[in-house]
Amino acid sequence: MKLITAKILSTCFGLGYFPAAPGTVTSIAAVLCYVFIPALHSTMVLLSLVVLFTAVGVWAGTVMEEHYGSDPSIVTIDELAGQWLALAALPTGLLPLLLSFAFFRLFDIAKPGPIDAAQRLTGGWGIMADDVLAGLFANLSVRGVLALLTVFHLPVSL
Repeated sequence: MKLITAKILSTCFGLGYFPAAPGTVTSIAAVLCYVFIPALHSTMVLLSLVVLFTAVGVWAGTVMEEHYGSDPSIVTIDELAGQWLALAALPTGLLPLLLSFAFFRLFDIAKPGPIDAAQRLTGGWGIMADDVLAGLFANLSVRGVLALLTVFHLPVSL
């Protein structure tokens, strides 16, 4: 029962089984949830869910690693939490939305510096930590781009 529960939760109800780029598919699903579920626009709600999904992901990721080896590609709950963190407390609009997705995927795939180091933590901690850091870096990067656009009096919304 523990493995079945971990499979359901860690794969985001099966998104992790998508045949190509399951992490990207789950990130797109996270963005779509954010767009279509107004409650997620509340920073407190979104950050609470990031904390909850991170905790669940640590547990489920650990269980999945015990059965499938290190950081199985079907585990995508980390992309959900990371993408939602990338979106947290940003201004509304298409540009922040697209930038958060692009930066999150960039940091999640490239894994610069501390993101790569976080991935080396054991069990579900490593699965979750690198994506949470990628989400944080993405969020800060979007804020930087939007600030630069504002400084140069360029539109920050599409």
